[in-house]
Amino acid sequence: MESAIRNDTMIGAISRKDYNGYVTNLAQANINAEYIIKEIQTNDIDMKDFLFTLGCYEGETITVISILAENFVIAVKDARYSIDIDLAKTIII
Repeated sequence: MESAIRNDTMIGAISRKDYNGYVTNLAQANINAEYIIKEIQTNDIDMKDFLFTLGCYEGETITVISILAENFVIAVKDARYSIDIDLAKTIII
């Protein structure tokens, strides 16, 4: 029984670690990893329209090229753009 308790504790620790490392928006993304946009999460219609003009919409592939001073250089549809952290947080991946 003692080993079962240890195993449950270890599984719980691993699950919490994985959950904390889970990427939910573009601001948490790794550099040079491709992600698929699941949603643009904002109530600001102008922000949604702006991201749409860049090619950021549901189902599209997006890659973070670099991050410098809370500015994200992203690649979408063979083009590169620079967006701020507020825009990056609205892109759910």
